[in-house]
Amino acid sequence: MSIPEITLNNGVTMPGLGFGVYQTPPDETETAVATALDAGYRHIDTAAAYGNERGVGAALRGSGLPRDDVFVETKVWISDYGYDETLHAFDKSTGKLGIEQIDLLILHQALPSAFDRTIGAYRALETLLADGSVRAIGVSNFMPPHLDRLLDATEIVPAVNQIEVHPYFRQSELLAYDAERGIVNQAWSPIGGITFYRDGSHGSTLEDPTILAIAAEHSRTPAQVMLRWHLQQGRQVIPKSVTPSRIRENVDVADFALSAGELAAIDALDTGVRGGPEPEDITLETFGMPIPEA
Repeated sequence: MSIPEITLNNGVTMPGLGFGVYQTPPDETETAVATALDAGYRHIDTAAAYGNERGVGAALRGSGLPRDDVFVETKVWISDYGYDETLHAFDKSTGKLGIEQIDLLILHQALPSAFDRTIGAYRALETLLADGSVRAIGVSNFMPPHLDRLLDATEIVPAVNQIEVHPYFRQSELLAYDAERGIVNQAWSPIGGITFYRDGSHGSTLEDPTILAIAAEHSRTPAQVMLRWHLQQGRQVIPKSVTPSRIRENVDVADFALSAGELAAIDALDTGVRGGPEPEDITLETFGMPIPEA
């Protein structure tokens, strides 16, 4: 078995497993991404709001890999929403990354309190797609009401929706909504490792008895089991780490398979407790921040 390729709704393919750099300090990003590329990752996920696009670009250049061999994804922050503002956000990101074309450019959050700006931003993505500046476009943390409004006002169905999904927060209704519309579900915090907003009441997925038992059955780690769970259910996953051994561990999930019963047992762990912020609560007043030019 190998890591699957996922075909997006416009025919572009991307690896089923990528490498994320959320909360990776800028001065550690180049080394972490270089380690990931050396370990075999060929999809890197970053964002303007992470402040580390420049480190991603440096690692890409230092890898010696052909540009076409690495799928690069980044995100536009809400402070740069609006048609003209988002076109400029593309210029800022490509300048920091040191590349001319972005493989997947997505809106980082819905902005319910100023949805006209969200629409303007997505229309800018459509323009960038039409002129070949990006290969695919999408969204992140959009719930069905946000997607309904977006689809009514724009022309192109998002290729992906990057959302919080892990065994303790599965978002089954959103997964089904996206799948019905040909939108790939892309899991951030795929092993439930996000800690900044965590409620803390249900403990760690890495210590869950069900996951530990499945891991022991396959002589695998809990993280590997959770990543395999996502892949077998058709989701794209973007684990992150700055620890070389874990970076290599997370990409080594191609040569085993979970049974239907094991997949169902992991599904049953869902608590409905979100770790990240409520998408409906995102406002410029609370979450807005300037994205530097360089």
